[in-house]
Amino acid sequence: MGELVSTQLWHRVRLLGNLLGQTMVQQHGEEFLNKEEEIRLLAKSRRQNENVDPQKLQQVLAQLDDDYLISIARAFNQFLNLYNIAEQAEAGEIEDMRFPETSNLADLFAKLQSKGIEKSKIAETIKKMRCDLVLTAHPTEITRRTLIQKYGRIARVLSNVNENEPLRQSEQTELERLIAEVWYTDEIPTERPTPREEAIWGYAWIEHSFWTAIPKLWEGLDSLLQQHTGQSMTLDIAPVKVSSWMGGDRDGNPNVTAEVTADVLRLARWMAADLYLRDIEELRAQLSMSQCTEDFRLRYAEASDEPYKVVLRDLRAKLTATRLWAEGSDPPNENLILYRDDLYAPLHACYESLKSCGMGIIADGLLKQTLIRVSTFGVTLVDLDIRQNADRHIDLLDELTRFLEIGSYREWSEKARNDFLLQELNTKRPLIPEGWEPQGNASEVLKTFRLIAEGNAEGISSYIISMAKNPSDVLAVVLLLQKCGLERKLPVVPLFETLEDLENAAWTLERLLRTEWYTNYVEGYQQVMIGYSDSAKDAGQMAAAWAQYGAQEELVLVANKYHVDLTLFHGRGGAAGRGGTPPRQAVLSQPPGSVNSSTRVTEQGEMIRFKYGSAPLALNNLDLILSATIEASLLPPPEPMENWRSLMDRLSDIACRSYRKTVQDPNFVEYFVEGTPERELALLALGSRPARRSDDPNNRRSNAGATSFLNDLRAIPWVFAWTQKRLMIPAWLGTDAAFSSDLSGKEWFVIKEMIREWPFFQSQLDMLEMVLAKADIEISERYDNVLVSPDLKAMGDKFREQLTKLTASVNKIKGQDELLEKLPEIKRTLELRHPYTDPLHFLQIELISRHRHGDGEHNENVKKALLVTIAGIAAGMRSTG
Repeated sequence: MGELVSTQLWHRVRLLGNLLGQTMVQQHGEEFLNKEEEIRLLAKSRRQNENVDPQKLQQVLAQLDDDYLISIARAFNQFLNLYNIAEQAEAGEIEDMRFPETSNLADLFAKLQSKGIEKSKIAETIKKMRCDLVLTAHPTEITRRTLIQKYGRIARVLSNVNENEPLRQSEQTELERLIAEVWYTDEIPTERPTPREEAIWGYAWIEHSFWTAIPKLWEGLDSLLQQHTGQSMTLDIAPVKVSSWMGGDRDGNPNVTAEVTADVLRLARWMAADLYLRDIEELRAQLSMSQCTEDFRLRYAEASDEPYKVVLRDLRAKLTATRLWAEGSDPPNENLILYRDDLYAPLHACYESLKSCGMGIIADGLLKQTLIRVSTFGVTLVDLDIRQNADRHIDLLDELTRFLEIGSYREWSEKARNDFLLQELNTKRPLIPEGWEPQGNASEVLKTFRLIAEGNAEGISSYIISMAKNPSDVLAVVLLLQKCGLERKLPVVPLFETLEDLENAAWTLERLLRTEWYTNYVEGYQQVMIGYSDSAKDAGQMAAAWAQYGAQEELVLVANKYHVDLTLFHGRGGAAGRGGTPPRQAVLSQPPGSVNSSTRVTEQGEMIRFKYGSAPLALNNLDLILSATIEASLLPPPEPMENWRSLMDRLSDIACRSYRKTVQDPNFVEYFVEGTPERELALLALGSRPARRSDDPNNRRSNAGATSFLNDLRAIPWVFAWTQKRLMIPAWLGTDAAFSSDLSGKEWFVIKEMIREWPFFQSQLDMLEMVLAKADIEISERYDNVLVSPDLKAMGDKFREQLTKLTASVNKIKGQDELLEKLPEIKRTLELRHPYTDPLHFLQIELISRHRHGDGEHNENVKKALLVTIAGIAAGMRSTG
């Protein structure tokens, strides 16, 4: 298939494709396979300009009945999924085989050495490194969990497939069986997952990927550290942590209640105990030696010939009791493993004793890996973020102040709110009357605060405030936590999401930190979250990206002014319109000083599977993220030049005004709804969270107007719908106006300078180029021809004209003749997917038309086939929202 795709990858892809074809023939016969091949070849010929009538493919599909369309759609969908499996398996294997000798971390250490960075500074930075990946339940994972598990098993068998060796019969049979299981399983979930089920899905990635990958990453990093600096990490250091929003994110999701969060927290403890039990059982078989230090014997095993087994036997009993306790609702007792040190201390004592007795080679095996796991995952497996909208806290306090007859908190000014909050924070008297219960949503908010306090926030990492705008939004949460009885100082994290809030973020933080009470409360540490999705939907990608960059710079300055360590938490999605950027590039393109040995970033939906779907794949991506975080801390990017800033100010202003003018046009919303599968996406049971913020599902464009419609629509379906149509508007609209404006020769020179020397601008252009490469003018026009009203088609024509001009501008800036000219491997990968993705687009257009007209809305076969095309296109694009 071409020298740019490895022969090993193509060998595996052909094997999986042939086995899928055999399975389809067994069910539908040779005629079906021939029809599928005819469609594929028509799509391929259309791409290659072989004088094929573009109507031919549509005509062939239009002649197929509904049942046949389902099977055709499933065939192309499953091939794309199998292609993804082969591609991911190869990426993971390459990293796993060479780690850490030729890893990104190894390259970084060599770079640090060549730059003359002091060994002591390298060691100090790495020892305080904190890179936190936060798994979210945002509904962008379209594939059924049942199928994800089957894909995982296919990937494991595929790792034994070598182009130079014949496939063993047992492996051939296993692959045939697994592909048959995939083919005969419906790929579309019929019911939305509950928050508990989402949490179980998240914990499965811990078990199957992170549990193995993180100890290997830790040991590789420590080996490189010793090699280059002569220093080692202690086992209580955890450079990478994993947190979760699954079961904790209640912003706009009424299904996440305090009861659900309590259940998820116990479930995490059950899973942690279960995983540690497996390690303990294996360690009991390994640590059979009798020699130990005198201190160890006196403390743990005075009269035993197998002292280590005494410790392990006790831990096994306590972990078993913990697992049993976590299944119920009884209060904890002293025979449980409830805190990290309950597990770490006795295991570390075993480790130190073995080392002291000359058995370091034994200590540095599974025992060391288990200690790394305890340092990383604790006894709660993943710490949970609680997230709630700032307005919910205002509602609760308003109801409370009205009950206390001291006024309406909602109607108070920001100064009055701050005065009240600080007054209450400085007093020990109760604020919430005993027995008082608020009404409606406020009741659930109060139950959540009480739940956090009851467990003293064990298993909870922070409290995120969505749509934070003022200092009172943060102080309100601190007050409610304290007055509900929380003794621990839980990090309270404002999330700045809109363009206006990003621009005011530093001022909000400054007003907080100049308050003496709050500065004492945070004890020199503050976390702030940057929202990527809503800011891009609010102002367009270019303006949002520049506002995010500026906000980070200003936040760093404020934090430094008040001698506070700042951790920036990046709420990125997988798609470009939601901040999606390759992980290494994302970290290295942040402002200098913004990555100071710590970062947090969300990993959402299908991106969790693409990045961490197996232990080798997880190791690959963890290596990328950790090395980039260390590099950004020790070798920060340059400060942008003043002329760069001036030009970005001008370009982003043009982009924002153009974007908002377009999306506020009433015809734009009509075009969006008619020309994309936006309303059909509602048929997908993607996640527990509703697709819209409004409680009223009928709050459509006719009632609310264009602006309200888009504000109510979440960022995920907004990006998802445009991606399905291949117009990709969220990632480029507005940017086209900026680059097509009257740029002077001097400004073009500055742009060339920016792309050479400024990682932020490089990252933005690279991301834009990738989006444009995935966009498809002809396919988007096909959607318009069939689905859009005649009076709206001019809008689509205008977008395609803008897209063409923007592509030319990007090529001019990058000094190339065509997109991805300097990335031929990626270009070839996209081209290989076209013959399988294109038919799904044509199918989708046909099915949307059937669904919206006649009795299609009530035809379950049409619905099912339509949903399969959505899943297939998402697999082909490797992106939903």
